Amino acid sequence: MLDYPALAAVSAIISEGSFERAAGVLGISPSAVSQRVRTLEERLGAILIVRGQPCILTNLGQTLMAHFDRVRLLEDELGPELVHGQTHSRLPLKVAVNSDSLATWFPEAAKTFGEATGTPLDILLDDEGHTVERLRSGEVLAAVTAETGEVPGCRKFPLGSLKYMACASPEFVQRYFADGVDADGLAKAPCLRFDRRDDLQAQWVKQTLNVALDAPIYSVASTHGFLDLAAAGLAWGMQPVGLAEPRIAEGTLVELVPDTRLAVPLNWIVSRLPVASLGRLTDAIRSTAKVALR
Repeated sequence: MLDYPALAAVSAIISEGSFERAAGVLGISPSAVSQRVRTLEERLGAILIVRGQPCILTNLGQTLMAHFDRVRLLEDELGPELVHGQTHSRLPLKVAVNSDSLATWFPEAAKTFGEATGTPLDILLDDEGHTVERLRSGEVLAAVTAETGEVPGCRKFPLGSLKYMACASPEFVQRYFADGVDADGLAKAPCLRFDRRDDLQAQWVKQTLNVALDAPIYSVASTHGFLDLAAAGLAWGMQPVGLAEPRIAEGTLVELVPDTRLAVPLNWIVSRLPVASLGRLTDAIRSTAKVALR
């Protein structure tokens, strides 16, 4: 039988960042928090928390916290009068979302869900090809992902496609592509990527010119940073159409090759955990995506 007060201490340490702040949240002394964690680690024969600034979980700690979060959500469904008399609290749903969705259509879904339920969200950002790994690890309960496979214990709902266009500033295009976009120009022109796993730029080059992308790379893990750096003339990159079109209209961006947009199909993969708020969130996600990603 797991020691749930000790797991609550671990959870508070991770959410607050330190033993001292966790003690304030739990209403006990820092030494009592430390004792709870140490006793649990000794019982399990493994370290759960890497002490530091901030404290972080080990792999076993992540597994236990995923379990603890699910238990708390299920208990929360019972209502405050049935959970050992403890005060009812709004536990956040942990979800993983790609940055471009968060910058475009996802906020409307979050607003719809929040206004209907009052349940907060704990949103983790990752590349759309890798958000599902956070779901598989148990770190989150649902994910917006480009993953097409099935995840055990989860349901998958197709959302539609997020469309991208290759853009750069007019000055950048004049500097590198004055005679049109070709393989030689792309080999010299710097390009942007979200992180080392982002291959949208390479996909577009392959689709458009049937060549491999081999160019200077700037990495920037920010959707709006992507836009701003492209508009500043630093490099070209694949921009969400909904964000790029206003910049094109104002003349700060141009599309490198017209009518060569790249569509990235997205799915919503959500745990089958019998929690009503997950169903409400799924409804909000699907209804918003039906309009935004058609």
